[in-house]
Amino acid sequence: MAVKDNQPTLHRHIKRIAAFHKPVSRHIETEKTRNRFTTRTVEVFDDLTPINSQWTGIKSLIRVERVGTRTGKAYRQVVCYISSIVGTAKEFAHGIRGHWGIENRLHWVKDVVLNEDNSTIRMGKAPANLSIMRAIALNILRQNGYASITIAQRFLSHDIDKLLTLVE
Repeated sequence: MAVKDNQPTLHRHIKRIAAFHKPVSRHIETEKTRNRFTTRTVEVFDDLTPINSQWTGIKSLIRVERVGTRTGKAYRQVVCYISSIVGTAKEFAHGIRGHWGIENRLHWVKDVVLNEDNSTIRMGKAPANLSIMRAIALNILRQNGYASITIAQRFLSHDIDKLLTLVE
């Protein structure tokens, strides 16, 4: 689970641990894709002593630092996580990347391509129902070989016959 500024005490604790303690495990990987160059450093810590007792079950603290360039501009991002499992930095790195794959293939598409965040439908169960319908539509498009939802929208948006063949 990502720890953000909405949990300031826990967030500060993980940053403090990372600054003053040696990690029990570290994994570094570098990736170059399209116009991005990224180095990810994942560190796992097991010093849980001063964590508030409300956080039961925490076994690992994870710090991920991403440094690189996007379209020629430098960036640096640090994200902290907590976990109820004990694992290596490499295992956590793969899990976190896997989660971002889901984020990029589903949530980002629903938010940006299908404009879900800008929906004015906010009452009752309608927002949840529409979200489910969007997810079903994405699954139907992907099952029919559309890797790009934007291209699928352009190709299918005004042709009911093509749309109906997708669900046959």
